Amino acid sequence: MVDEQKNEIHHIRKNIDALDSEILTLLKRRIGFAREIGRLKDENNRAKWDPLRERQIYERLLKENGCSFPEDSLRTIFHEIITACRLSQRNIEVAYLGPEATFSHLAGVKYFGHSATYNPQDAIDDVFSEVEKGRTPYGIVPVENSIEGSVVSTLDSFMKYKVQICGEVQLEISHNLVCRSGNIEDIQTVASHAQPLAQCREWLRKHLPNIPTLPVLSTGAAAQMAANNPNIGAIASSLAIKRYELQVVVKGIEDYRGNTTRFLVIGKKSPSASGQDRTSLLVGTMDRPGALNEILTVLSEEEINLTKLESRPIKGKQWKYLFFLDMIGHIEDEKIFRGCERLRPLCSYFEWLGSYPQSNYLPSDT
Repeated sequence: MVDEQKNEIHHIRKNIDALDSEILTLLKRRIGFAREIGRLKDENNRAKWDPLRERQIYERLLKENGCSFPEDSLRTIFHEIITACRLSQRNIEVAYLGPEATFSHLAGVKYFGHSATYNPQDAIDDVFSEVEKGRTPYGIVPVENSIEGSVVSTLDSFMKYKVQICGEVQLEISHNLVCRSGNIEDIQTVASHAQPLAQCREWLRKHLPNIPTLPVLSTGAAAQMAANNPNIGAIASSLAIKRYELQVVVKGIEDYRGNTTRFLVIGKKSPSASGQDRTSLLVGTMDRPGALNEILTVLSEEEINLTKLESRPIKGKQWKYLFFLDMIGHIEDEKIFRGCERLRPLCSYFEWLGSYPQSNYLPSDT
């Protein structure tokens, strides 16, 4: 009986090996076709990335799958395949808030895949500078968190640098308290970025009431500090645990479940319409009563769904503000284009920051 089972397992494994070889052969054919498309696009000076085409691929595959293969895994597998094929046309470099293993790094991998080249930066401001000056084609920056709200350094950088938004990705955030030993008794200081410290405020108050916190530039920097000092605990990502060889003290110390951060991909040019898009604007209002209401009235009349409205002070101009607006639709859509044309004469400042695919149409995390 045992020998029969061994023979059956051996036979099944041979079939799996044959399928793996067939899959590899098909992948090599696919990347060959992708390179040929890239060559043709170069000849016609067309953009390498077609978000509508990619969305159609995912929708078709999920329909053909019929729930036979786990959907999240299917999305992730084909995300890596599609990204690798696109990278075969041209290598993609991405600037992010470093060092390695920050949540920005994780968001970049979720969006661009593992095959891209990732360039860590010391600050969000530096990510914008790298993209504006053309040293790195893309950057990824956090813009808002479902618990703590907007990341003001990102909003302020949009006021300072000329870049466009190319995409967005949402990353579910789970915070881990880590240190070298894995023992909570060894921790004399808890270091992390200001946002994670705020997102874990109540847990820290309850479980480490006498331990001071230390805000640093990133969760990756905090993990580095913990790796070098046995008395420092860090709030960091799962990737940081592996990268810096740290031990988990407590998993999931965020105060609220469902904690999600939205990241924006920045570059030089927004993509064409995918059919499920978002458009972002940066506007200034005229110095008169009801100026903001005039803008909102236009959006209402055009039946444009406004998903974000936030003000930021203009540096060096006391009590003067610019407003960030996010709306559903692409600048190529008739009502979005018409609404923007109507807004321009009503604004003291008007800048289209970009139109890009909504994150809920990107592959899920696994």
